Amino acid sequence: MKVLVTGGTGFIGSHTCVELLEKGHDVVIIDNLVNSSPKVVDRIRAITGRDVTFYKEDVRNRKALDEIFEKHDIGCAIHFAGLKAVGESVRMPLEYYDNNLNSTITLCETMRDHNCKNIIFSSSATVYDSANKVPLKETDLTGNCTNPYGWTKYMSEQIMRDTAFADEEWSVTLLRYFNPIGAHPSGLIGEDPRGIPNNLMPYISQVAVGRLDHLNVFGNDYDTPDGTGVRDYIHVVDLAAGHVAAIDYMEDHKGENVFNLGTGIGYSVLDMVHSFERVNNIKIPYEIAPRRAGDLATTYSSPQKSAEVLGWKAKYNLDDMCRDSWNWQSKNPMGYDTE
Repeated sequence: MKVLVTGGTGFIGSHTCVELLEKGHDVVIIDNLVNSSPKVVDRIRAITGRDVTFYKEDVRNRKALDEIFEKHDIGCAIHFAGLKAVGESVRMPLEYYDNNLNSTITLCETMRDHNCKNIIFSSSATVYDSANKVPLKETDLTGNCTNPYGWTKYMSEQIMRDTAFADEEWSVTLLRYFNPIGAHPSGLIGEDPRGIPNNLMPYISQVAVGRLDHLNVFGNDYDTPDGTGVRDYIHVVDLAAGHVAAIDYMEDHKGENVFNLGTGIGYSVLDMVHSFERVNNIKIPYEIAPRRAGDLATTYSSPQKSAEVLGWKAKYNLDDMCRDSWNWQSKNPMGYDTE
């Protein structure tokens, strides 16, 4: 199948392109490179030994999307493209609603008009209501989001859900996940955030490589085993494999389908630090800082439905995630700008 991957040069998108190509699919990438590097495309080719078609375009550009669908026989789209920093979304809500919602609407309209009605959406655990108990299940309450980024994921899900309800030919798969970390074992592609990282693992990696002098741990007085926040971390290669499994499933299942992709295990901030130190033999200096507003003590998912329905299960453990993260960062100290 020929798969259109929006945001395909990003962290999760690039790893998903690799998995797709290695499973025999053809890949067309569209990405405006706002938060990624064009070097990713050649590295995907280097890993897989296969070609990939790349368009530097914004998904909101309807004319460009029409031309891509006219040129390629797209069988399915995987929609990653979007702005994704929680804090930034609070400061720039209009930009987030414009970018994330209009890209979803434009993509779905274009797909409908070209009779391509299979879409997988890169959603997020941020759509779950904080009142739910862990582990989070697909049937739990959603909404009551705490930031514009979360609302854009929630609203995008609803847009696709309504589209599938209105037209039974659509197959919509919503994949919800938490904190992807790690990198491809080759060390050729990985997470390369712009500026100071918003997420824990790239922050740890940049401390390890000397770009930052220490890690701030926000709160050590939560009701958790070591007092630090507990989250559901998943290896990005496992996450990418989950998207490929969803393609195999959706070919025979129309309508709306929702799946959590996670390990089902919660790891604390200090679990992450200690694992990284042990497997990579590197000391990570850290300081305890005040809690951040809105942070929960513990949140992780139940991946049981994905295992039973998709036949997908995470293969990599926390040590693997930490080892592969450092392999990427140590080979690319300044990310894709290392060259």
